Amino acid sequence: MAAVRERLLKEGLSPAQVENFQRATLLTRECREQIRERAHRLQWKVLDAFQCRGLSEMHLLGSTGYGYGDSGRELLDEVYADLFGCEAALVRLQFVSGTHAIACGLFGNLRPGDELVSLSGEPYDTLSTVIGQKGHVAGSLVDWGVRYRQLELLEDRLDLDGIESFLSPTTRMVFLQRSRGYAWRSSLTIDQLGLAIQKVRTFCPKAVVMVDNCYGELVEEREPTHVGADLVAGSLIKNLGGTLAATGGYVAGTAAAVEGAAFRLTAPGIGGEQGASLGFSRSMFQGLFQAPIVVGQALEGACWAACFLELEGCEVGPRWQDPRTDIVQAIRLGSPEAQAAFCRGVQRSGPVDSKATPEAWVQPGYRDPILMAGGTFIAGSSLEMSADCPVRPPYIAYLQGGISLGHVQLGVVRGLVNLKKVGK
Repeated sequence: MAAVRERLLKEGLSPAQVENFQRATLLTRECREQIRERAHRLQWKVLDAFQCRGLSEMHLLGSTGYGYGDSGRELLDEVYADLFGCEAALVRLQFVSGTHAIACGLFGNLRPGDELVSLSGEPYDTLSTVIGQKGHVAGSLVDWGVRYRQLELLEDRLDLDGIESFLSPTTRMVFLQRSRGYAWRSSLTIDQLGLAIQKVRTFCPKAVVMVDNCYGELVEEREPTHVGADLVAGSLIKNLGGTLAATGGYVAGTAAAVEGAAFRLTAPGIGGEQGASLGFSRSMFQGLFQAPIVVGQALEGACWAACFLELEGCEVGPRWQDPRTDIVQAIRLGSPEAQAAFCRGVQRSGPVDSKATPEAWVQPGYRDPILMAGGTFIAGSSLEMSADCPVRPPYIAYLQGGISLGHVQLGVVRGLVNLKKVGK
């Protein structure tokens, strides 16, 4: 501990802050041990799926061109379906983001005149653009003739009692966002999602239920498809890529819902039969294999960060002892100056581009400037340590990922030191 203390003092922490660092480590020990045990169980589950499906060296070679007959790609789909306990999955490099995978799921299962209902309030910024909430957006769901309504949250929980009266006979698809997105609210647990899906099945049994699963995979023992979701979607540069997948995304669920998404990704009648893996099969399989452990480390880091920052007087969500259903740790900083200071600390702690200075800019699909810190090997990777800050009140930093607890600790320490320098 003497060497750790010396390093922390050298980083700029005061002796009192070093004590809080150590106190947070002790306070979160039991919680982090539970996270570690769950990660081991989930890795066994992944390993069982690989072995059950008979993964071999030939499946790692990949394909080019159209990608016909890519046995590795097909086996990866089967492994994902096994993990999600569902009929089918589509795992492709050709999904450029989680938003793209979700959009394919929406457009592939909705038609002009259908109604889409969100039961978790306003969706994430980029998805709001896909839906067409922020005025006319060419090619959005609303522009395509899909009606959209959203049931607002009650504080930070689902309005379960309001679902019956909110759904209608024309509701074709019901949408739920598992993670908090850029909102100061609790993320939705699998149990909460399950209760909402039960309500939908009772009052609107033919509706397709889709869950935005970004940031949530392998955090709990079950996935939304285990509690009745027809379709889930996410990004491979988040949890399931295990920090090795260079790009891509997935959808998983019923065969009909996945086929709809596949037809939207490629073309009707082609669907998942095309899509070359281009030699990336190995990293996609290996990333999935190590994903439970890396997700576990990210969760340990988030748990510790919440405790340490709260001891330092920051407002955090979730708190360290709260149950977690995603890898995101929100920190209310109160000003754009504080956001910038914290992000510089996270950026300086990355293995890549550690000398770069994050700058806020309005990215495609967002309505506000976004300040992003991420010295990551895979650009934009959310499972490697990063921090997203929409520059708008109440000026929150969303810390996410981390390959190891020690890396997260260093990033948080440097972020906190920078906050002290700007008087926050």
